[in-house]
Amino acid sequence: MRSELNLFGVFIPGLLCAGLVAVTVNAVLRRTLARFGFYRFVWHRALFDVALFVMVLGAVVWIFAAAGWQ
Repeated sequence: MRSELNLFGVFIPGLLCAGLVAVTVNAVLRRTLARFGFYRFVWHRALFDVALFVMVLGAVVWIFAAAGWQ
């Protein structure tokens, strides 16, 4: 993954960019899961949401690395 992104002279950490993408994907996933009633089967919703975010962030970082953003 790229260590930093140069945006008009301002260096932005690469993990921040991946985190913003992961937050967006995570919000869509949470709404979809809530709409289908998946959270009825989850014991601790907040813990599940944190674990879901960590998995989505890992997937986004992996995709960025596979795409050549190193």
